[in-house]
Amino acid sequence: MLKEVANTVRGLSADIVEKANSGHPGMPIGCADIGALLFGEIMNLDASKSDWPDRDRFVLSAGHGSAFLYSFLHLKGYDLSMEDLKEFRQLHSKTPGHPEFGETEGVETTTGPLGQGFANAIGMSLAEKMLAAKYNTEAHSIVDHYTYTIMGDGCMMEGITSEAASLAGHLGLDKLVAIYDDNNISIAGNTNLAFTESVADRFKAFGWQVIENIDGHNIEQLRDAINQAKSDKERPTLIMAKTHIALGAPNKQDTSDAHGAPLGEAEIKGLKKEFGLPENEKFYISTEVKEFFQNQAQKMKEQRLEWEKEFAAWAKANPELKKDWDQAMALELPANLKEEIMNLEIETPIATRKSAGAALTKIFESVPYLVGGSADLAPSNKTYNGEYGEVQKGNYEGRNFRFGVREHAMGAITNGISLHQGLRPFASTFLVFSDYMRPSIRLAALMKQPVIYIFTHDSIFVGEDGPTHQPIEHVEALRIIPGLKVMRPGDEEEAKAAWVEALETKDQPTALILTRQNLEHIEKYQGLNNFNNGGYFVSDPKAADTIIFASGSEVNLAEESAKLLAEKGIKAAVMSVPEKRKLENYIAENELPEVKLRVAIEAGVTNSWYKLVGRDGLVIGLDRFGLSGKGAEVGEELGFKAEKVVAKIEAALK
Repeated sequence: MLKEVANTVRGLSADIVEKANSGHPGMPIGCADIGALLFGEIMNLDASKSDWPDRDRFVLSAGHGSAFLYSFLHLKGYDLSMEDLKEFRQLHSKTPGHPEFGETEGVETTTGPLGQGFANAIGMSLAEKMLAAKYNTEAHSIVDHYTYTIMGDGCMMEGITSEAASLAGHLGLDKLVAIYDDNNISIAGNTNLAFTESVADRFKAFGWQVIENIDGHNIEQLRDAINQAKSDKERPTLIMAKTHIALGAPNKQDTSDAHGAPLGEAEIKGLKKEFGLPENEKFYISTEVKEFFQNQAQKMKEQRLEWEKEFAAWAKANPELKKDWDQAMALELPANLKEEIMNLEIETPIATRKSAGAALTKIFESVPYLVGGSADLAPSNKTYNGEYGEVQKGNYEGRNFRFGVREHAMGAITNGISLHQGLRPFASTFLVFSDYMRPSIRLAALMKQPVIYIFTHDSIFVGEDGPTHQPIEHVEALRIIPGLKVMRPGDEEEAKAAWVEALETKDQPTALILTRQNLEHIEKYQGLNNFNNGGYFVSDPKAADTIIFASGSEVNLAEESAKLLAEKGIKAAVMSVPEKRKLENYIAENELPEVKLRVAIEAGVTNSWYKLVGRDGLVIGLDRFGLSGKGAEVGEELGFKAEKVVAKIEAALK
């Protein structure tokens, strides 16, 4: 029966891609036996309750093979009709070109950029370990599931895969099973054009169990391999499944032609003939296959209902754990958390990385589902809270992660943790290294995942480390990612308020941009009640000659410049801009006082600030790289000194 399921999916996937005249048929056809075993026998999934917390997770890291996933989701009974399959890759369909989280029931994560899904799966597996350690008791086990992922040659080549696999091996994520679709074919041709390493030896070195020489079309071998994977309680497992891309296609099997283009009617007929499918019937599913999945669906529903009985017994026996569970699943915050954070007394001057770190310590105390870590920079990022323990192999009860110098994997793993649900993750590094994790940040925004990023050392005022470590374009590069909230607080009070807003934001990721250098307290004319507008006046705007917009550390500079301007008879109203994009939207609907000149100050690229200051406004920023030297001296050299700012404003007012 599983062979019949596999062959059905081969014909179905070929027809799906052919009707769209677009897509990737080779992987779905080549991996159909793997999918038949996983979806037809191995994985615990109940389509009638697709958000069942203890379901197994499946991630198609080779996301271009989406017809594979859609075919099996349809057969399993998810909300994906035959008409949906026929709308593959069409505008607004439930079957987009790559799997999209939130668009298709049963899709656990957005995949496409190769290697991202694999790292997401590691995050999901890590979340399972942590939740099991937290909630399972001797009497009741309510968290006990596996994470499965299928990867292709492209996933194996991407650097993120090595970063993430290395960490997974270190952490001993034994309930992670990765299946390598080893077909030796990529878009350009045979993989030996550029990829001749020993994948098995690489993963063995990472600390994985590697099961080699598995025939990816032999169900018995695949089943034995998965059972062997489950028997290892110390390591994640890589199953190296040798497959033929587009198996059964008369002329395109084992060719790159089958990777990313429809097979064509003649090839599809030949393939269907090879597997005993009706050659002239499109989107064919036999009655036997339908009945098989209907019967299996009933068994899965019964299994899920048994889990719910177990969960109810656990909840009754452990009311405090149940309360924690409900709060974590809903990302519910304590009613008094905002007040507790905002009432923290922090002496100034202080770097916002430190004031934000103080807020984080309070949050760790009050929000038990918050977890996170740094890319080997915790002492600098001020993100480590040692009293809550750290996650290591065999000890998953901690809340601090040691990601190592692996920014790209860190971003994708935290996405996986967030997608799993039950934990709220944050990730931290220097702002300049946000480039290393940008693809993962973009995907978090695309999936509306509330991951929190803590980026410190935010400008040229980093100083002696020089241009390689001094961000210039990075804040603005983050601001232009749709759906990413970016906040650059200007003092200790704004740092606390930024953390509150980040925690209250549950439908998008947030980046906190923090300083290394100390900042003075900002006297707030309008007060922090206006923080959520994206910006607010910190000095009286009445009868002002100029408005100076500034973010982060440059708010102090703007205030100092305003004092010097006042001595020259020029009134400057300073506006702090912790969240520029939100302020732009606010100003579009709320007029600011008319002034002779609008000015913006930020130690970064200048272009986007003209939205606030207008074509005739003045932007004092940087469109060049930094310098190595003491931070204050570098700032002065590059124009970030009050006297130099005043001179530019005076010149612009003339």
